[in-house]
Amino acid sequence: MTEHLLQISGDEPQAGDGSPLDAITGFYRAFNARDMNALATSWLDDERASMDNPIGGIRLGWNAIREGYSILFEGKAEVKVAFEAHSTQGGQDWHLFVGRERGFCRTPEANLELRIRTSRLFIRVDGNWRQFHHHGSIEEPALLAEYQRMIFGAPLSAPA
Repeated sequence: MTEHLLQISGDEPQAGDGSPLDAITGFYRAFNARDMNALATSWLDDERASMDNPIGGIRLGWNAIREGYSILFEGKAEVKVAFEAHSTQGGQDWHLFVGRERGFCRTPEANLELRIRTSRLFIRVDGNWRQFHHHGSIEEPALLAEYQRMIFGAPLSAPA
């Protein structure tokens, strides 16, 4: 396991070496640009892929994950984040990034500073790194409620 503070916004040049670092940099470049086509190449296009976060909820499979990103990208809020890695570790066919996303959510009416605990798991498929799982959570209830309000118009209810 490598522990270090590494910030990735997607603006960094990629090494072009097919590394996990290039893969996560490409993801943040696509996310912050709202580029769904580039985002699709970052994720594993498979029903096994999964995402669990404050906006998308639990989504299984690339089609459901894409739908979650579409809701965010097509809404009135602009969201941009950078990843601050606290640890990275991996093997020949997997790589895990664990840290925090920091950034903002902005609408014409409000601006919110985001702090999201985040992990992203990439796996190598046919020689290419693809995101297999993402988990994000907001630890502060008031921040979570305001973020959901800015995206959906109201905080989400807890499932019964």
